[in-house]
Amino acid sequence: MGAKGAADRSVLRADFQSAGRGRLDRTWEAPRGVNLLVSLLFREVPERLHVLTQVVALAAASVARDGCGVPVVLKWPNDLLVGTEKVAGILAQAAPAAPNGKIPFVVVGIGCNLGWAPEGAASLASCGWTRQMSPHDFLLQMLPEIDRLRALDEAQLHDEYISGLATVGTRVRAQMPDGNDIVGRAMDVERDGRLVVLDDCAVTHRIDTADVVHLRAVED
Repeated sequence: MGAKGAADRSVLRADFQSAGRGRLDRTWEAPRGVNLLVSLLFREVPERLHVLTQVVALAAASVARDGCGVPVVLKWPNDLLVGTEKVAGILAQAAPAAPNGKIPFVVVGIGCNLGWAPEGAASLASCGWTRQMSPHDFLLQMLPEIDRLRALDEAQLHDEYISGLATVGTRVRAQMPDGNDIVGRAMDVERDGRLVVLDDCAVTHRIDTADVVHLRAVED
């Protein structure tokens, strides 16, 4: 939709999904009418593109908590959890850069399990939501929250992201693209989006891309 000139903040919602794509080329499927499956177009592209996935994640978590009564938290870089179970995933795709070097738009897609979840995941319904919400209504509540978050400056948004992130302070296993694992305590997420992990040998790693597993909270 972006290449055809769709306006900033355009939204495309699917009723079902049979061949969705998640991180690391995983598939994401959902039956008809039960889950939020939506792509959002952003033409106001920040210097740090990960900001847009943070905004969408925070907005969805806010609606899940305040609208549905489910204690959703964020897992770095772009998943939503209840406890240790995944309820949503987010994937961003940037358009090719223009001749002037600027990216004309980014599309952020989110799949959020509202009424149904595949094996090994959770839905807001299975987590005991206090208010049932349709995908349409859930999206309508997300949109003004996205506007609020996009209006924050970089420091304010980063603080809000960190406050909603369960990864920091947790013992994690970061499964790296090269097949190696880094195990240690997640210390922080930097402004550039990198996860800071202090491993068991007291070596600090700044991680751009990894599949992170929460092992347990770390007590000071």
